[in-house]
Amino acid sequence: MPSSSLAAPFDVELPPGRPAMLRVDPPDDAARWAAEHREALRAQVTEHGALLVRGLGLRDAEQVGAVFARLSGGLVAEREAFAPREVRGPGLYSSTPWPANQPMCMHHELSYPLEVPGLLLFACLTAPEEGGATGVADAEEVLRALPAELTRRFEYEGWLLTRTYNDEIGASLKESFGTDDRDGIERYCRAGAIGFTWRSDGSLHTEQLRSAVVRHPVTGRRCWFNQIAFLNEWTLAPEVREYLVDEYGADSLPFNTRYGDGTAIGEDVVQLINTTYEEHTRREPWQAGDLMLVDNIRTAHSREPFTGDREVLVGMAEPLRLADGCPAEEASGR
Repeated sequence: MPSSSLAAPFDVELPPGRPAMLRVDPPDDAARWAAEHREALRAQVTEHGALLVRGLGLRDAEQVGAVFARLSGGLVAEREAFAPREVRGPGLYSSTPWPANQPMCMHHELSYPLEVPGLLLFACLTAPEEGGATGVADAEEVLRALPAELTRRFEYEGWLLTRTYNDEIGASLKESFGTDDRDGIERYCRAGAIGFTWRSDGSLHTEQLRSAVVRHPVTGRRCWFNQIAFLNEWTLAPEVREYLVDEYGADSLPFNTRYGDGTAIGEDVVQLINTTYEEHTRREPWQAGDLMLVDNIRTAHSREPFTGDREVLVGMAEPLRLADGCPAEEASGR
């Protein structure tokens, strides 16, 4: 089995079809171990895009929060969430709620705010009986594999995220913007290049234009960085999509994506993107106590269907504003 020679003293396994893995003996103090090896671990993440650390024996949210803090230099609060999470500590969250029998397809976490998390941290406290892996896919490889004509259009136009907030589905206004005060929400939208409309029923509709292809801030290489397929209506289970269209209307779905010029994205395009992701997915079943570090710009991630209980905690860190993250700042006036 090949292994990485960089970022000594680690001997990292590179099993085919699986993320890079480091096996360690359980340390007496996982947080102190994380602080001592932070630079070497981060070098591995830079080299491979994601790193699974097995053997730390992470047991509870307090310990996970301490490890995440040592590895990241500080976690950040989530903003513009598409679904509510349970807060487990400062900057520490439960996984996004999603039906266990439905896959959560590949995406880059929070790729649509102007400031995006550069690093994701995952910790498994309870492994599912079956399935439930957090798959990863290299965004450089995915970009090369997608049809050039498609990626050129998205690179030129960007992608448009539309959201309509309601009291039933998705994150609330306060969960998404940090406030439910109308003036505060409008200030946030203006600062974040988000077009907004208050509808007659009091609901908020937003649009934000973002780049689909960005350059990695460290390597300079081009990455397919977006949530075009993940937040599109055609990724939903057919019965869920039908219900949402009937309930809210095709133009008022809780979230949807379009080409940058506002044109609808066809089901065939969404399926092509998801199929390409699947062809480049690396996966390893979770074991209780596992830690995974993910470069959020270079590496997309997913959550696969599962049975049994599954508890994976999430942290986000190293916020950055990509130089090419917003193709048109005037999007706030859409």
